[in-house]
Parts: sequence; C-alpha cells; structure tokens
Amino acid sequence: MAPEPRSELLQRLPAPPLRPFLAPYLGYRDRDVPPARHRGLPSPYLTVIITLDDPLMIATHPDPRTAPARYDTLVGGLHTAPAMIEHDGRQSGIQLGLSPLGARALLGLPAGELVDADLSADLVLGPFAGELRERLLAAAGWDERFRVLDRLLLRRFDPGAVPQAELARAWHRLVATGGAVPVSELARETGWSDRYLSRRFGVEIGLSPKRAARVARFDRARRLLQSRAGSGGLARSGGLAEIAVSSGYYDQAHLDRDFRDFAGCPPSRWLAEEFRAEEFRNVQATAVDPPTGWST
Repeated sequence: MAPEPRSELLQRLPAPPLRPFLAPYLGYRDRDVPPARHRGLPSPYLTVIITLDDPLMIATHPDPRTAPARYDTLVGGLHTAPAMIEHDGRQSGIQLGLSPLGARALLGLPAGELVDADLSADLVLGPFAGELRERLLAAAGWDERFRVLDRLLLRRFDPGAVPQAELARAWHRLVATGGAVPVSELARETGWSDRYLSRRFGVEIGLSPKRAARVARFDRARRLLQSRAGSGGLARSGGLAEIAVSSGYYDQAHLDRDFRDFAGCPPSRWLAEEFRAEEFRNVQATAVDPPTGWST
C-alpha cells in the first residue's frame, strides 16, 4: 500500500525589525507527493532557502551558464528568467522573500551583485549559513524553527546598512504601483536625474528601473492569476483579459508576451503546469504577502 501523501505549508511574520525587508517566512514539507517540476518565477524579492530533509534541486537556472545543482541552502538574486525546480516527491525547508533594500543589511552585499545568481548560501553568508541550517534542523517543530530564524537573523541584521532614503522611496513606489509609475516621475520625486537613478538601481537592485517595473507588473499579474485560480474565480471574472488590464497591461496579448519572456510560457500553460487539481504544491510559486509597509 502506497504511503499517504503529507503536506505542510505555514506562513509566519518575521520579528518587527525585519518586517520592512522580509516577506512572511514560508515553511513547507511535502512527503510522498507526486514528483514534480516547477518554475521559479521572477519577482521583486531575492530568495533565501534553508532546506530541512532533502536538498533543493535546480535543473535550469536563470543564468543558462550555471549547471544543474543541489543546494542545502540557497541565496538567489533578482532574475528575469525562470528557474526550473525539481523534486522527487519530497521537499522541505523555509523560504524567505528578501527585499533588495535589505540585501546589505542581511546578506552583507548589495542585491546588484546577485542578479541572476543562484548560490549556495555559505558563499554569501559564510559559516552563518551552516549555523542557521543546523539550528533549524535541531528545532522541535515549526514554532521553534521560526523563533530560531528570528533570533539568528536579528543577530546578523545591520540596520545601518540600508540604501539611501531616496532609493528606498523610489523602490517602494515602483512596487506599490505594480511598475506603473514612469521612470522620469520616480527620478523627479527623488530629486535625481534619470541617469543617476538608473545607476543607483543597478548597484542596489540589480535591474534598471524599467526592467524592475516590468518584473513588478509581471509579479502583480502572476499573484492575481494565482489567487483567482486557487479560489476558482478565474472563469467567473473576466479571465486573463481582466487580469491583464487590472495589472497594468494594455491587453491580454501584452500579458502573454511578458509571461513568455519571464516564465518561458504563456499564462495558460503556467496555470496548467503549476495548479493541476491534484497537485497544488509549487512552494516557489506560492503567493506571499509583501514586507510590512509595502503596498500592492
């Protein structure tokens, strides 16, 4: 008799000092579920994953020059192409969505140095990555894991290592509008030139303002699409055409083009792959709330 599939998926807010920079922690554990292959899609977050039972397998990276690899811990930068993630029926860990504004404070380097990269976390965090995983493995249950995560991240967190307030405001505004605010308006609001704004984005974010705006708009559409599909409301609403307009696209064809660029497939295929009725289990595609203070 085949073992009964078991799945756990929990979210928990980080400690208050971390909330401006981290989305809710996402803890997950799947056992004896069908093997699967999923797309890790571009978003306005860097990704940090600490696995528990089994390594994370990335078959295809956003940077095609990177070979397939397994990771006990992972730091992934902002990217504009999908990663292909595989599991054999078992996966477990804690996933963090990190604002690029918090990269210096928690990772010790700007997000611009990590764009399109997937790295073992020890290459970024040094021995702290191993300590973090060991402490999480030793914790008794999810509540204790989240408390351990808070304590260790607060110990590492450097509140003085954040970008200029002008850049932070520009980034918040870009994400809050789903990429709808013109770059010239962002520059005017910061008091910077377009060129200087683009230069600061390149260093601290890793994407130009225009590219970042496209990612923010795509992420808004993807989360809305996921929410509607998960609740069964996609057909009752205006479908993909309504989601396109609500997310700031000209029309459904415009949405389809961005999905092909950022996901490698049209939205209808992504839905079919990621949200099959018998397997709603793509942790990497799970919609999470933005860090506290972000507005979407």
